[in-house]
Amino acid sequence: MPCARRARRAQGKSDPIDAYAAARAALSGTRAVVPKSGDGIVEAIRALRVARRGAVKARTQTTNQLKSLLVTAPPEVRERVQDLKTPVLVQACARLRSNGPLSDPAQALKVALRRLARRYQHLTGEIKDADTELHDLVATAAPGMTDLLGVGVEVTGQLLSTVGDNPTRMRSEAAFAHLCGVAPIPASSGKTRRHRLNRGGDRAANNALYTVVLTRLRLDDRTRRYVARRTNEGLSRREITRCLQRYVARELYQALVSLPPSSSSWPLHGLQRVGQP
Repeated sequence: MPCARRARRAQGKSDPIDAYAAARAALSGTRAVVPKSGDGIVEAIRALRVARRGAVKARTQTTNQLKSLLVTAPPEVRERVQDLKTPVLVQACARLRSNGPLSDPAQALKVALRRLARRYQHLTGEIKDADTELHDLVATAAPGMTDLLGVGVEVTGQLLSTVGDNPTRMRSEAAFAHLCGVAPIPASSGKTRRHRLNRGGDRAANNALYTVVLTRLRLDDRTRRYVARRTNEGLSRREITRCLQRYVARELYQALVSLPPSSSSWPLHGLQRVGQP
């Protein structure tokens, strides 16, 4: 357990200093934290998302490599495919055939483009399989979450992975907001009232909430009215987005803690429900 920032500034940092600070914090109970468990369906979702994220990254790299080869390709190859969209381009490159020795750069290029295209197709198949598996697992772990506007399988999977298999460790929706890095940090001085950006928390969960906000800014009339009202009050677009992320965190926390008690991986006993008696 890391020592407090104030103590680090005053005493410095080393393994012995951190060990003593952790022992003092544990004995005093001031920094007692329940760790995230990983022994249920949420851990299965996290593992599959790791594999899917790697496949998406590799597919992006493959696309960039394929298009970079086309930049220096001979005109007879480049002109055939340069205006095609990526899926159609991949199909066209997968059908390329060499008809000469590989010592010829044009023939080697065709082989390379075909291999990259087939790699792209293979990775796309992996991603589709992972999406199907994750859809079923997310529907089991968090039924109804994906019915909320802007909340898809990816967002739900990320928030479940952030919370873990023991959501009872979250004391309130404010604790969930801190966990996602959307709790505002007061930075007022004198007559100036403001809050600064919270750079803590799980940044992947923060990005998931940001994705929900972006979707609602496009599709939700209530969100657009809120933006118009806060803009008239003098807030910037970034400040309004941070406020919206905080509201979304509150709504999604309510959805998370309202999961049915029949789910063995989501015990609800003793969990505080905000807004309920």
